[in-house]
Amino acid sequence: MTAHQGALSGLRVVDISRVLGGPYCAQILADHGAEVIKVEPPQGDDTREWGPPFQEGLSSYFAGLNRNKRSIALDLGSERGREVLHRLLEGADVLVENFKTGTMERWGIGYEALSKRYPKLIHCRITGFGADGPFGGFPGYDAVAQALSGLMSINGTPQSGPVRVGIPIVDLCAGMNGAIGVLMALQERARSGKGQFLEVSLYDTGVALLHPHAQNYFMSGKTPAPTGDAHPNLTPYDQYKTKTRNVFIGAGNDRQFRILCAAIGKAELAEDARFRTNSERLKNRQELDDILRSAMLEADAEDLCKRLLEAGVPAGAVQRMPEVVAHPHTVHREMVVEKDGFRFTGIPVKMARTPGAVRSAPPQFAGQGREILEEAGYDDKAIEELVSAKAVIFERTKLR
Repeated sequence: MTAHQGALSGLRVVDISRVLGGPYCAQILADHGAEVIKVEPPQGDDTREWGPPFQEGLSSYFAGLNRNKRSIALDLGSERGREVLHRLLEGADVLVENFKTGTMERWGIGYEALSKRYPKLIHCRITGFGADGPFGGFPGYDAVAQALSGLMSINGTPQSGPVRVGIPIVDLCAGMNGAIGVLMALQERARSGKGQFLEVSLYDTGVALLHPHAQNYFMSGKTPAPTGDAHPNLTPYDQYKTKTRNVFIGAGNDRQFRILCAAIGKAELAEDARFRTNSERLKNRQELDDILRSAMLEADAEDLCKRLLEAGVPAGAVQRMPEVVAHPHTVHREMVVEKDGFRFTGIPVKMARTPGAVRSAPPQFAGQGREILEEAGYDDKAIEELVSAKAVIFERTKLR
């Protein structure tokens, strides 16, 4: 691969996960310089089919989770396929997987077996519900985790009832938790010299995301309900209509509230006993909301937000995707990047000395399989034997 100086340069990751949480975890590591070998099953990662849209045969869903990786396809259900995996793990620091509980163990490559052979290996497993407990071992998708963890119950409006968050928030955060866990395990390994197993579940991640609603419940005993765009602990913190477009305004303290009131021609509200403090504003939320919504209808969204931001009040017009990707600040922050004809969202963690980078487009199925095998010490004859044995695959197998 091309030399690079990312913060994780020199780290080798074998990614045998598929769909979202695991691949996203591995992509975060890859963005910051880790060498990631994506090991796919004979039929390929499920998300290769999750389109349209497609570009150069790659689905948008797959492309967004697998840049900066190289792909090889192995049948891990076969002994010869597992032998190749072992060869790849000999020089690896991290294994990322999200097989159903018991699958790896049944194949003889669970953590207990791997840790004896590779004592320094960090084994990261991302699952739906974890291995134990009443739901232990059950499969899980993001929306199911949103439902069971309570996230749906606090998203939406009183009229709509529970609504799924519009992005796979649990899967994405599970991937982030996986990457954080890997980095913590690597830090500990630097002290102890030992690898370890770490598990991230979608369910646990969803429950952990319930701030501040869970803490509100612990302290008040009141069951949280959907509140739309409004904040349960703070007001005004909501979406408002203006004469041009909707805006979101978050007045997080009394000073910001005074600035907001002056900006919409309602300076007297800040001195009204009903609205002087956040506690009072929460008690009189509906009255304040009615006044603010009426006043906002006369405002120009862009002008209002500019004045508020310059005065230190968080505010922003509600933008759609074309506006977001073309916005000057998005461009300045390099949050849309191009590589080999593909466009991607950028890298949010800005490292000063060792910045992350998009170095390669997502791989075609088994696109670097031969190259990876040669690096692992296989010659042409050995590779052809593996292909004949159907342990290594270069053409996707159709699902029945």
